[in-house]
Amino acid sequence: MKKTLTALLLLAGLQSAAQKEIAPNKWLKLFNGKDLKNWDVKITGHDLNDNFGNTFRVDSGMLKVSYDHYDDFNGQFGHIFYKKNFSAYLLVVEYKFTGDQVKGGPGWAYRNSGVMLHGQTAASMTKDQDFPISLEEQLLGGDGTNPRSTCNLCTPGTNVVMNGKLIKDHCISSTSQTYHGDQWVHIEALVLRDSVIKHIVEGDTVIVYNKPQVGGGAVSHAKPELLQEGRLLTEGSISLQSESHPVAFRKVELFDLSPYVNDPVKLNKILHQLQNRNKTKQGK
Repeated sequence: MKKTLTALLLLAGLQSAAQKEIAPNKWLKLFNGKDLKNWDVKITGHDLNDNFGNTFRVDSGMLKVSYDHYDDFNGQFGHIFYKKNFSAYLLVVEYKFTGDQVKGGPGWAYRNSGVMLHGQTAASMTKDQDFPISLEEQLLGGDGTNPRSTCNLCTPGTNVVMNGKLIKDHCISSTSQTYHGDQWVHIEALVLRDSVIKHIVEGDTVIVYNKPQVGGGAVSHAKPELLQEGRLLTEGSISLQSESHPVAFRKVELFDLSPYVNDPVKLNKILHQLQNRNKTKQGK
């Protein structure tokens, strides 16, 4: 079943022609296409901003996750964090997997990366911590044969509610199609504090959940004071993942919805315009 942002339009009869177009400067380019300014790096076993092996780099206008300086992956999971936290937003990311997985990478990490939402800060992670407490919009590439959805939900140190039920599974599959090969994939995350989060692939909503909260496992060596079971996550960091397979990002941008989140009329108008903008760009 495919859903779109239309599900959030609570007021009928909104006409885009009568609305003022969103100004381009409302969009924040988290990745500027030139350097890693305003980003922090944290790799398991290394100090904050020790970009071991030049894992995260900018090349040809893309933010690349690379392993050409690794002899073995050796459990060195990494994340690159934008330095500012956000609470309500539409995040747009375009990614593609490339090349071969580095030696020593776990089998499940083949063509596997992620966008971490509502996460802890890079500075609050311990040296040996593997994943930030966060909600992962998991990015998976196909193996050329088998179905393998993308924009799934994984939950390091978190739980969520779906259809009124607390979900404690670590990973929940989305309804997306499989994207084989080294093709660019356009994905989004619509995040409205702790009320609703949607993962969107090529304009189609593929998973929806709410009440994100601390809990569960799948994260090691985190500070105990951060693991407060049941604490709702209303804001947090955004980070991109390195899990042993090379991946490139050519777009990471965000529309901040926090000024509108307490005003349903304005929020619906903005979401309507964002929906139309995406349809126009994608030819839908």
